[in-house]
Amino acid sequence: MTISVIGHGYVGLVSAAVFSDLGNTVWVVGRTPEKIEKLKKGVMPFYEPGLEETVKRNLSAGRLKFTLNYSDAIPGASIIFICVGTPSKETGEADLSAVYLAAKEISKNLKNYTVVVTKSTVPVGTNRQVAKIVKEGIGKKANFDIASCPEFLREGSALSDTLNPDRIVIGVDSKRAEELLLDLHKSINGARVVTTIESAEMIKYASNSLLSTKISFANAMSFICDAVGADVEVVLNGVGLDRRLGRSFLYPGVGFGGSCFPKDVKALIAISKKNGYNFELLKSVYKVNREARERFVDKIVKTLKKIKGKTLAVWGLSFKPNTDDMREAPSIEIIAALKSKGAKIKAFDPIAIENASKKISGVVFCDSPMKAVEDADALIVLTEWNEFKQIDLSKIKRLMKGNYLFDGRNMYDPQKIKNLGFIYKGIGRE
Repeated sequence: MTISVIGHGYVGLVSAAVFSDLGNTVWVVGRTPEKIEKLKKGVMPFYEPGLEETVKRNLSAGRLKFTLNYSDAIPGASIIFICVGTPSKETGEADLSAVYLAAKEISKNLKNYTVVVTKSTVPVGTNRQVAKIVKEGIGKKANFDIASCPEFLREGSALSDTLNPDRIVIGVDSKRAEELLLDLHKSINGARVVTTIESAEMIKYASNSLLSTKISFANAMSFICDAVGADVEVVLNGVGLDRRLGRSFLYPGVGFGGSCFPKDVKALIAISKKNGYNFELLKSVYKVNREARERFVDKIVKTLKKIKGKTLAVWGLSFKPNTDDMREAPSIEIIAALKSKGAKIKAFDPIAIENASKKISGVVFCDSPMKAVEDADALIVLTEWNEFKQIDLSKIKRLMKGNYLFDGRNMYDPQKIKNLGFIYKGIGRE
């Protein structure tokens, strides 16, 4: 089957790589000449484990093709996936301009029956508007159907998530489109959820908002545990043993970030407001997420007492491990707050330093965790990279001037850390 993917961000490029690896011919349409030329040579625009190898393999096989021109990719495609960004506006609503621009360009190049699928996260009604734009553009030249197939991949495990999802959601109006999309996904595991376009659009927002709610609940529990002297990890482990609940995403920390959760929570709040519902629960989820970062900074300041002039080592800059994505990364705000109080920051991240340097200024970026902690008064862990879990912390302590360890992801066993001579401060535990 020949398919086309509009956009080469996380969703677009990963989807294209996976579908080409399954034997399809896949065109990827971009709009940045430099990025397209690099992709033709197998140079990735971002870090994702296993992606570079998969792209190069399918480039060599001739199944994966990159272009700036819709005229190359659209006429021969049976299925077109729109995988462009839908960032937040100041109002919290999703900015759909890139989606509608893609629909307009698609309409100019359709020749045969095609299913136009929106994979980007979009509010209810977006696919109907895409259909209207495409219909206006093609007149009677071609026949098409629309569909909604939201993605559920996680950065850092995007390839395995795409090949082994919990579910594949297909929102369609026509049997022909349904059969074509089911056929495309036949080699991919996961339950099939075939539903209306409107329900498919809503599933993604509901999923991400509920996961965000679990994270914020865990953080709210950490606030209380700090106040009463309980250990939030023990509390949440006890909660998570209930099979109705589970422990997944019930992990406190310095808040969620990335390209999805903050954006989608705000978008669902905006969608609800537009339709006459005041979603107070999600407003609180977003508020707690902000509060988690502020409380962590307050803990550092109160513990160190005088922070001006102190050297603080920061481990982890990306919003999560196994990615170089700095979008909504907690490190940005936390470092800015510490700098504003006069702290000197030395930072290390295994992958994200190049991207972090575009978002964070006035920081010494180091090429190893050891360099970051040399003569530091305190160590602050913001991203739970495996590298930090395995490191020799007794050696780290010898390199430091001070002995404070602020664990923003509850990576370490507090007693073991204290036995090494550190003063340990975690999230909802000490």
